[in-house]
Amino acid sequence: MKKIIALFCLGLALVTAIPAFANSPTTSSINAPPLHRVSLNRDFTNLAFDEQIFWGRNGKPADKQALLQSVDHSLRYLSTPTAARVYSSYPVEGITVDRVRRSLVRFRQLVVNSRSPEELQAAVQREFAFYKSSGRDASGDVHFTAYYVPMHQASRVRTEEYRYPLYRKPANLEQWSLPHPTRAELEGIDGTGSDSLLRGNELVWFRDRLEAFLVHVQGSARLQLTDGTEMSIGYAGSTDYDYVSLGREMAKEGRVAPTGISIPVIQDYFERVPEDLDVFLPRNNRFIFFRETNGAPPSGSIGVPVTADRSIATDKAMMPPGALALVHTRIPFRTENGEMETPVVSRFVLDQDTGSAIKSPGRVDLFLGTGPEAGDRAGIVGWTGELYYLLLK
Repeated sequence: MKKIIALFCLGLALVTAIPAFANSPTTSSINAPPLHRVSLNRDFTNLAFDEQIFWGRNGKPADKQALLQSVDHSLRYLSTPTAARVYSSYPVEGITVDRVRRSLVRFRQLVVNSRSPEELQAAVQREFAFYKSSGRDASGDVHFTAYYVPMHQASRVRTEEYRYPLYRKPANLEQWSLPHPTRAELEGIDGTGSDSLLRGNELVWFRDRLEAFLVHVQGSARLQLTDGTEMSIGYAGSTDYDYVSLGREMAKEGRVAPTGISIPVIQDYFERVPEDLDVFLPRNNRFIFFRETNGAPPSGSIGVPVTADRSIATDKAMMPPGALALVHTRIPFRTENGEMETPVVSRFVLDQDTGSAIKSPGRVDLFLGTGPEAGDRAGIVGWTGELYYLLLK
């Protein structure tokens, strides 16, 4: 997934997130409840609802079926003993696994039977209660980022061109003593792992060091190999360190501006100053191990596939796993003439993932799909907005 989609499971979700490069928002008060019920009249006067379900966008078809499929994935999770155990101690009164499940069943019926966005909106507002995320501060603002499954060039063997490895999980990882080895100790200051403790556990090799690092951040990837085959890889484990944001570290030392940090900005900097890869990449000691996933779809931290534009990653210590939510923020779209626009939209989503950089009620990671187009979209997301969970009254 966090955030996979790696998909970190990151719990990493299996998927981890690109957003991790953005500045982290201020954590909300530790004693504040993660969700609180709100009045529709007060909070929803100008909140438009999701039209993509019915009409599509920029010449692309509507995605009603994708939304229904994502709902079905959450329903599968909510029928498991794991879900029952997790919800037995959920901190917000009235939010139970049974209520979340019944809410999804009813929402699915409404999506299938409604003939327009207005009809669906009216039914949802009539039948559902809205619980707003407490956000990162008193304003209730939530910081949104996005992640995706990248497509990269890689090799099964080391060559002069392909020399930056990703590693399989060591068989004895659980027996490693703490503190775990640092990133520099595992892959070397230059990232080639020439004297690595993991030597012999290489899974694939990259020709670009930053690309290999980004796969650590994303938690998963699809690879076009030099022998003409394709491979999908996902999260298999990690070392016991907190995630350290590359963008934030660069901003602290004045390498990039503290606002507007994005993947393109970071890539541009290292193209101009490649020697600084040795300075900044080793600061993130959280080291991810990978496994082949044999083409399986990216999965989130709750063990179900994530769906492009319909799955989100949140802090599962606070947010209800598998639940129906509504996000209100900017989401980028490619127009028919190739330009990127970033309208403010409201979209129904399912909370199906988490991530090592997704902490507090004030953080949401949007899953935007697989490949270069998804990467272009995810790389520019870094806005505030609102997050609501929808539950039957």
